[in-house]
Amino acid sequence: MKLSHFSFDLPDELLAEHPAEHRDESRLMVLNRAKQTIEHKQFKDIIDYFDEGDVMIMNDTKVFPARLYGNKEKTGARIEVFLLRELNQDQRLWDVLVDPARKIRIGNKLYFGDDETLVAEVIDNTTSRGRTLRFLYDGSYSDFRTKLTQLGETPLPKYINREVEPEDEERYQTIYAKNEGAVAAPTAGLHFSKHLLKRLEIKGVKTAEVTLHVGLGTFNPVEVEDLSKHKMDSEEIIITKGAADVVNNAIENKKRVCAVGTTSMRTIESSVSSNGRLNEYDGWTNKFIFPPYDFSIANCMITNFHTPKSTLLMMTSAFAGHDFMKKAYEEAVKEKYKFYSYGDAMLII
Repeated sequence: MKLSHFSFDLPDELLAEHPAEHRDESRLMVLNRAKQTIEHKQFKDIIDYFDEGDVMIMNDTKVFPARLYGNKEKTGARIEVFLLRELNQDQRLWDVLVDPARKIRIGNKLYFGDDETLVAEVIDNTTSRGRTLRFLYDGSYSDFRTKLTQLGETPLPKYINREVEPEDEERYQTIYAKNEGAVAAPTAGLHFSKHLLKRLEIKGVKTAEVTLHVGLGTFNPVEVEDLSKHKMDSEEIIITKGAADVVNNAIENKKRVCAVGTTSMRTIESSVSSNGRLNEYDGWTNKFIFPPYDFSIANCMITNFHTPKSTLLMMTSAFAGHDFMKKAYEEAVKEKYKFYSYGDAMLII
């Protein structure tokens, strides 16, 4: 398939800038692949589609406050620094993006916070906006990380045209987040409330937690018409033996195995045995899934409504079937479903 197959017109008013008041009360579109039917529900109705022994695979990554604002030495120019990846804990080296990039050169120093106790020196250029910074801080590593957290803010997606609000820190995080390292939330999981998870547990639905630390590469635009030439950035993933056992047991017993979000799906599809079972794994993945693709582990998927021409849309299209997904998105626009991170959800069974 080509990039142009994933283009569609999305009205601006369908971009969700705020979440639903209650996590599990966003709208839910249910796609049944066998029957080719579309239903309209609320997210909390999802429990009706699962039975005892079914498994939900959830990404337990935790978003860290990755966006900082510093001032350049001498000029005092305000510079946005977006933390991407820690390169070396002892030397406090980080890969970052800077904006405006044209003002930041190797050797420049940036000062953060009113007291300027945190300083960073630019030691390398990585891309047009990318830099490697060495942070200078007079304190222990844990104190340094605490300082980053204090100075940082929740990195909301760029399309949300408003200032970060205090509730974003809690709301732009899944309630089961625990392994810090993502620069963006795995958004399908944002729809789960504690109450809904408890109801699923009582019904006998199991969960398997995996980790994929979402990087900005997930959102990089695809700029080649031939999709096979698109390169995904690598992201760190962890699948424990315990999680793999839960999933494989469900497969053996022909239960529903549901990937909660594109990040969970990428994680499990990155570590599949030759007999179609999930392997434990601790490493990196740059897997890019687009149609046609044979999925090995999950037979069900929960996802949000995605950007035109995005890798996320391509994956869900591969899972649902391209023509069926196209029909569903046309219906979503007509029925005014909300798109993107704070938007509504889709269940594909």
